[in-house]
Amino acid sequence: MDQIWRTLEGLSPAGTIFTPESIILSLLLAFVLGQVLAWVYYVTHSGMSYSRNFVQSLILITVVIAMVMAVIGSNIITAVGLMGALAIIRFRNIIKDTRDIAFIFCSLVVGMAAGSQRYAIAIVGTVILSLIALYLYLIGFGTHQPHNGFLRFRFTGPTGPDYPVPAILRRFCSGFTLISMQDTDLGAEYAYQLMIRNAKKNEQLLGELEKVEGIGNINLSMQEQLLEV
Repeated sequence: MDQIWRTLEGLSPAGTIFTPESIILSLLLAFVLGQVLAWVYYVTHSGMSYSRNFVQSLILITVVIAMVMAVIGSNIITAVGLMGALAIIRFRNIIKDTRDIAFIFCSLVVGMAAGSQRYAIAIVGTVILSLIALYLYLIGFGTHQPHNGFLRFRFTGPTGPDYPVPAILRRFCSGFTLISMQDTDLGAEYAYQLMIRNAKKNEQLLGELEKVEGIGNINLSMQEQLLEV
């Protein structure tokens, strides 16, 4: 491990001297490491808020921050002036997923390390962050079971003792609650909150409901999808 670290540190020039060669190396390294972060984000992303522009921005942010560090160098006056210039910029994009913020912060830190010629920290940090992200994705860390769902449908049949919907829901859900029922000219509108045992059987649940005579306009939304909207 010490030998690997010394090898990586050997890539950095002695002292923080910004020559054309070192700046080009910093920008190229930031570009490569930014792509690594972008690929990890692409592979591990889940949900509906995926954006190609965001993935590309992770690469650009890493390179831009490396360039900023090269501009600042060891000049405090330049750093203060650059901070004042950046304070004028207003970012209006709303980031819904806190995981996206984490990847942006990773890009910033990696870009700072590459731009300040701390190549060992930039490379090792990117590798470790990528492995952590892949590990959390593969084991599904933080996934909450059972899944919460929201079911809506219209029913025009009788709602007496033979009402078949509760029996179907008991087969697929550990619990369910009728949260609203409204009579309309086209039938009764029902809304249930569900605790689904296995989200992979959602299609089977919908198929069973569609077999019930009088049911229509079935809509099942999972909690993860509702949070994305």
